[in-house]
Amino acid sequence: MPHKPPTQEELEKRKIVGVNLETVTDVSSTDFPGHYPGEDHAWDIERFKRGFSVEFHQNDPHEASFSLIGIDASIANAFRRIMIADVPTLAIENVFVWNNTSVIQDEVLAHRLGLIPFTGGREGLTDFLKWYRKPANGDPAECKDFNTVALELNVKCEHNENADPNEADPTKLYHHAHVYAKDIVFKPIGRQVDYFSGEDIIRPVNPDILIAKLRPGQEINVQMHMHKGVGSDHAKFSPVATASYRIMPTITITQPILGRDAEKFQRCFPKGVIGLEKVTAEEAAQKGSGYEGHEGELKAVVVDPKSDTVSREALRHEEFKDKVKLGRRRDHFIYLVESTGQWKSDAIFLESVSHLKAKAKALEKQLVNMVR
Repeated sequence: MPHKPPTQEELEKRKIVGVNLETVTDVSSTDFPGHYPGEDHAWDIERFKRGFSVEFHQNDPHEASFSLIGIDASIANAFRRIMIADVPTLAIENVFVWNNTSVIQDEVLAHRLGLIPFTGGREGLTDFLKWYRKPANGDPAECKDFNTVALELNVKCEHNENADPNEADPTKLYHHAHVYAKDIVFKPIGRQVDYFSGEDIIRPVNPDILIAKLRPGQEINVQMHMHKGVGSDHAKFSPVATASYRIMPTITITQPILGRDAEKFQRCFPKGVIGLEKVTAEEAAQKGSGYEGHEGELKAVVVDPKSDTVSREALRHEEFKDKVKLGRRRDHFIYLVESTGQWKSDAIFLESVSHLKAKAKALEKQLVNMVR
């Protein structure tokens, strides 16, 4: 018996993970060869191109939100992991303490300095700076302009002779009572001045990050070396504060929800997800629509399912149980990327695409060599 091709409605239904009151259904992927008799689900690049799309919801330098539609969960998660662990940044790796008479121990101070995010020219980071290879004997002569960036922090707390004798604020009583990230000075060497100057200079993302508190007679004098690294080595090298995704929620109203029920239904969801509209004359005149005789009454409509948290609150009320279906679309991933400042948020994702492409080519090369 020849099999009929699936309808568009059936194809869309296959993409939905059902969210019920106490269970989750249709969690297994079915888009692979042999699952549906008579259907060819072998991967095809042209079919992928037709079904794939990108939608941006927010694109700011430090935060971006966008949707990838039409990809597999494994690929979506690969992008997330690469953004966290494989996109390179600069961070303080070595701290040379010449004098530290503050109350903060040397090790804690070095740790705090290492976690400060810095900005810097992208061209200098990706094209000029190379990976630092630590020599076996620890010889500092291996530090060159193309693999090491030097910083300095030299601050001493002193009395402010012009302060009011009755002043209680230590920041007014003393000079450098608080040591901030803005007190760190970049010391370019060699060709670094060509890549890290002007808007591209290496400086803390937030100049007001508090490093330590000092009192008269205390000082901090340290030199620091920054190296290029990735988040898989240490979290301080990760270019993102957050890189996460969630699956697109779906809300289907199967029967009309009217009047006070509509207002109650709206309150079951986060603000903006469900809207209220008046039943039009055309809807009230349409037989079988469920709106007959309700012209002018409020009805519930889905406005922004993307903002839903899938709390299932609506399913806990008997009056809504058979009137709404909740789910998630398995091939629609909503990303949130928050940059620490060295990369723009959208550039981090584009860089992750390049990294995944390079990994795929490396795997292909290994497979070819293995067959040979």
